[in-house]
Amino acid sequence: MSDAARRHCAQITRGAAANFYYGMRLLPARKREALFAIYAFARRVDDIGDGDLPFENKLAQLDEAAGSLARHGDGGDLVLAGVHDAERRFPLPRQSFLDLIEGVRMDVEGTNYERFDDLVVYCRHVAGSIGRLCVAVFGSEDPRAGQLADDLGVALQLTNILRDVREDAERGRTYLPREDLARFGAPSAERIAPLVSFEAARAREWYARGLLLTGLLDRRSAACVLAMSGIYRRLLDRIEADPQAILQGRVALGAATKVAVAGRSLLGAGR
Repeated sequence: MSDAARRHCAQITRGAAANFYYGMRLLPARKREALFAIYAFARRVDDIGDGDLPFENKLAQLDEAAGSLARHGDGGDLVLAGVHDAERRFPLPRQSFLDLIEGVRMDVEGTNYERFDDLVVYCRHVAGSIGRLCVAVFGSEDPRAGQLADDLGVALQLTNILRDVREDAERGRTYLPREDLARFGAPSAERIAPLVSFEAARAREWYARGLLLTGLLDRRSAACVLAMSGIYRRLLDRIEADPQAILQGRVALGAATKVAVAGRSLLGAGR
């Protein structure tokens, strides 16, 4: 990977995936650079889904993103150069990139989720896919690793969904299952607390299962996972402590908190 591609992917990741960046910094350079490239590509795909282009143009750009993965050259595209370099160094599952793109296609098409099981399919596409790619970089011979990473991705995405309730509503998107909204009432100021409590408890069950992954990884890879998930779990705690905050804007953690979580994760990985 060229220095330009390396810097470009790192810059994108730091700006667009700051909650994950602090965990990635705990990895050795070779693994860290591969994750930066993966997340830079993921940001590209997400930006297509969240952009202002007409429906048909978005679908065409998603098709282009999928096709770009199969090209032999990068044509000067620094993100693609980073992805291709990561694929040469690690056994990245191409299907996981395609699953990510398919998940964003679900966003573009305005998919709604009647039941939680329907939402899990989406979460596995947009977040579990990244977890599986990360495991390929971390390295694990245990066949359970990919599934556990996928489960952890569901937990992280559920946290994202709670954090972004207002922002998604402004885009005309509702991710919380309709069965949950019917049970607790629409996410209004009067009914938001029990809904958030229910969804947060569900997310923690997925975290507990997914974090078994750390026992299958080397120390620094485990620390990376603990840091990324630890930051999101801290975010989930903050959301549950003040549920109405998600109706006012995006809940976020400060940089100092993220650094502290990352530091404790390195110590906590312990092997």
